[in-house]
Order: sequence, then C-alpha cells, then structure tokens
Amino acid sequence: MELNLKNKIVIVTGGAAGIGRATVAAFEAEGAKAIVWDMPDVDVTNVEIINAAAEDVVAKHGRIDVLVNNAGIVRDAQLVKWKDGNVVSTMPDDVFNAVLNVNLKGVFNCTRAVAPHMIQGGSGVILNASSIVGLYGNFGQTNYAAAKAGVISFTKTWARELGRYNIRVNCVAPGFIATDMVKSMPQNILDSMAGKTPIGKLGEPLDIANAYVWLASDAAKFVHGAVLSVDGGLVMGT
Repeated sequence: MELNLKNKIVIVTGGAAGIGRATVAAFEAEGAKAIVWDMPDVDVTNVEIINAAAEDVVAKHGRIDVLVNNAGIVRDAQLVKWKDGNVVSTMPDDVFNAVLNVNLKGVFNCTRAVAPHMIQGGSGVILNASSIVGLYGNFGQTNYAAAKAGVISFTKTWARELGRYNIRVNCVAPGFIATDMVKSMPQNILDSMAGKTPIGKLGEPLDIANAYVWLASDAAKFVHGAVLSVDGGLVMGT
C-alpha cells in the first residue's frame, strides 16, 4: 500500500498532547513534516494568529499538504439540572460558547486560513475531528455534541465546495479513547466505557492517528466527504 506521505507538510491542531501528539508521531513515522498548532502559541479561536500561522508555514515550507483539525476542549454540564421540583443549575453561556468557539469555530478558522493555499497549490487534504457524540448525542454534552455534529456538516459541505480543486475533506469520529486524561478517570468509569464498546476495550490514540494517516494518504485518494467512525463498534444502547 503506497501512502506517499514522505516530505508532506502536515499541520496538526492540538498536536501537543493526546490524539494530536499521536497523530504528529504517526505522520512523522511516514516521513512527513508535522507542524503543531497548539496553545499557548497558536490559538485556533484567534483569527489573526491562525491566518499569520498559515502564511508562516507556506513561507517556510512552500505549501500546506494536510490540515488535521484536531484541537478541542470539553466543558460538560446538563442543559437543565432539576431536583425536587426546582432548577439546580443550567449550562452557562460561557461554558457553551467556549466549546463552540474551539471545537467548531476553530475548525472553521483554520480551514478558512489554509484552504486558499491548498487551492493555489492544486491539491490538499483536510481532516476534521468529530466524535461519536456528534452522531448520537450524549448526556451532559449539549455544547460538545452540537460542535461535533457541526464538524460533520462542515466536512460534507467543504467536500462539495473544495473537491473541484483536488482537495479531499474527510472526518474521523472517535469513540472512547484511552488518552492520558481519560486514563486518569476512576477504574469503574473506564470499565463502564469499555463495557459499552462491543469490541470490549478502549481505543488508543494511535488508532485515531492511523486513521488520519490513511485518510491523508494516496491509499484513500477516492475517499471524500466521509465520516469514518473509529469506535470499536460502539452503538447506542450497548
């Protein structure tokens, strides 16, 4: 299988930790040049910083071949928490906005900054991080689920708009992944997450990274506008 990723210029947002860090390592293992956009130096919610960062990559490397929109945050809260006939709490505006700004608007900002360079270069690959909760929803994640569903819509819309320029756009929807943050949870929670997955275990960051590498490669050259679930067969109710 010919991946043809050697010397490709790859930007990975949120590439300093977790799935992002695994993604950087996986691309570098294939000979690509991976560039990390992460806090505090690169804030995906800051349009001026993102536009300047894209220009800087092109100035230094001549092009951008792949953009992996991986950066994301979680701020969970119920829409309305109700107890004994009273409202205990609701999801605050700042919690809702913070997640949408990073997980949805950040994807928009980065893609808008990078796409013109790909169009000018005659090709490119854009890969977006969604989630199974973007497909199915999740208790306590109004903001996160909405953002990840929006990313799927971004993917399908941009696939229609950018395909004519030889730019492929796809999306990965991870299930329960054993990042350092997740592994710090109590064991009973980890066991519950694994138990909901038909394959019977959590995924590893490399499982998602390998999906990104494959989608970016020539092996997936006819895959466009797709949502690839990497979730161990997770379905609602299991």
